[in-house]
Amino acid sequence: MGAGNKTEVSVFLLLGLSEDPELQPLLFGLFLSMYLVTVLGNLLIILAILFDPHLHTPMYFFLSNLSLVDICFTSTTIPKMLLNIQAHSKDISYIGCITQVYFFMVFAGMDDFLLTVMAYDRYVAICHPLHYSVIMNPRLCVLLVLICWLTIFLVSLIHILLVGQLTFCPDTELPHFFCELAQILKVACSDTLINNICLYVATALLCMFPLTGILFSYSQIVSSLMRMTSTEGKYKAFSTCGSHLSVVSLFYGTSLGVYLTSAVTHSSQRSSVASVMYTVVTPMLNPFIYSLRNKDVKGALRKLSRAASCP
Repeated sequence: MGAGNKTEVSVFLLLGLSEDPELQPLLFGLFLSMYLVTVLGNLLIILAILFDPHLHTPMYFFLSNLSLVDICFTSTTIPKMLLNIQAHSKDISYIGCITQVYFFMVFAGMDDFLLTVMAYDRYVAICHPLHYSVIMNPRLCVLLVLICWLTIFLVSLIHILLVGQLTFCPDTELPHFFCELAQILKVACSDTLINNICLYVATALLCMFPLTGILFSYSQIVSSLMRMTSTEGKYKAFSTCGSHLSVVSLFYGTSLGVYLTSAVTHSSQRSSVASVMYTVVTPMLNPFIYSLRNKDVKGALRKLSRAASCP
């Protein structure tokens, strides 16, 4: 296929979750509600941490970054989906699709990295409490977040540059509600061997290393808790890890569920429905998990509510 075909593709067609016209108003209302809850919930977490001096600690610094990433993560996909449903359209421009792929990878990767950094923070806090303030100093916290951003920016950029070398047929259909790299590679009209190799290597490295770091951190935390004699100390340590463990389980559990669903069913539609769990549901539930299980966050939210209600 000639290189000229690259310029023929001006739009992709997103098939969405369902082509049934009767379901479109229901999908619009459902996803609009979930999107608003996600943005509002994570924004409240950020504001609570920002305005409460007691929460100006490494753990909540990372949590505020996670909330910001979750807002951006859902904003990458849901607004375009809602716009298409409202306009009775399936179109997304080539540039818009590539941009969506890039930022989806960036924010998904940042979620993964931040959960790993938060696990390391809990490991230092519980296993090395006397040195916690020295090790987790503000400079290191900012440096860790910057390294995460730079790494995922570069990895995502490499994928986008490789996608830019592919050719696509006009009116290419994507059986998904957003542009995902794996789906883009499936519908390409040119050879995608190098793209697939890079995708598998990046997925393995960016998933296995963070997951290994999380598992190692918690193995050390459990070992440290087993040596504790104080029941109150064990409870306090577990309470600080409970929310993070819940979010980690939700993130990796839903991601694994999407992978297994696509591998077992080979149905693009079922895979796209399953992907709703980690692209929409997980970012929506994170604020509830942290606010319901964390006394400090609940207290900060109450203070924020009182401050907002005061004239």
